[in-house]
Amino acid sequence: MNRAFSRKKDKTWMHTPEALSKHYIPYNAKFLGSTEVEQPKGTEVVRDAVRKLKFARHIKKSEGQKTPKVELQISIYGVKILDPKTKEVQHNCQLHRISFCADDKTDKRIFTFICKDSESNKHLCYVFDSEKCAEEITLTIGQAFDLAYRKFLESGGKDVETRKQIAGLQKRIQELETENTELKNKVQDLENQLRITQVHGSPAGSVTPKSPSTDIFDMVPFSPISPQSSTPTRNGTQPPPVPSRSTEIKRDLFGAEPFDPFSCGAGDFPPDIQSKLDEMQEGFKMGLTLEGTVFCLDPLDSRC
Repeated sequence: MNRAFSRKKDKTWMHTPEALSKHYIPYNAKFLGSTEVEQPKGTEVVRDAVRKLKFARHIKKSEGQKTPKVELQISIYGVKILDPKTKEVQHNCQLHRISFCADDKTDKRIFTFICKDSESNKHLCYVFDSEKCAEEITLTIGQAFDLAYRKFLESGGKDVETRKQIAGLQKRIQELETENTELKNKVQDLENQLRITQVHGSPAGSVTPKSPSTDIFDMVPFSPISPQSSTPTRNGTQPPPVPSRSTEIKRDLFGAEPFDPFSCGAGDFPPDIQSKLDEMQEGFKMGLTLEGTVFCLDPLDSRC
């Protein structure tokens, strides 16, 4: 796996950016398995992992077990490993967590990559067997990393401070809304107590209680959650109903669908968006070593 890889020699990538950005590139392969490794990079690291998994697969094969087939779906959101029949996702490997990717030049069927596990933070080496596409799959992962890195810099990496400020403002707005609700409740309690005092402190029939529709200043109290008035307009028609805000569409702080390195589901984000951006920044900053050559773009923006 010592063949050097140079982007300068490869003038064009194998796929269009749209194919990896809007869709994915599927590949079929056999999955030898994954094993923990001590380092996130290194030819010797993946070589030892390949030997270990090949030996384990040989033992299972002698026992009558077949090497399972999988489908790989590669896009800017990561590498999915699925069951080819049921399409059940077995592993999600986000691109910013993949640090090393290589195809074996001594055994051209074998390719592998190292990915940091999202739960245990351990580095796992995934090994596959592809009869014809081992090198192509390796290069496709490299291209997806390139595009994902650019997307991160454009949509997230340069906006970290802005997102932090907006998140702080949103938190403050929520606090003010809570305080406002508490004050309204206190005012309502005082109004009720005043009405009770006026009723019990005046002779019977001498005081007409105030209409509950006005406050102590004879003003109609404002309530943002009061039901919509059904009073018709001057021409006798009912006013159009006010559309309610839809809560089904989940957006990020800028009103756009949040960028996820693997899937677009907002539910995959942790509550602290800053920690997510920091994690992605660190992952992309490490770069992707592709067959022994560090593969990354320009340094991360100094404002990040």
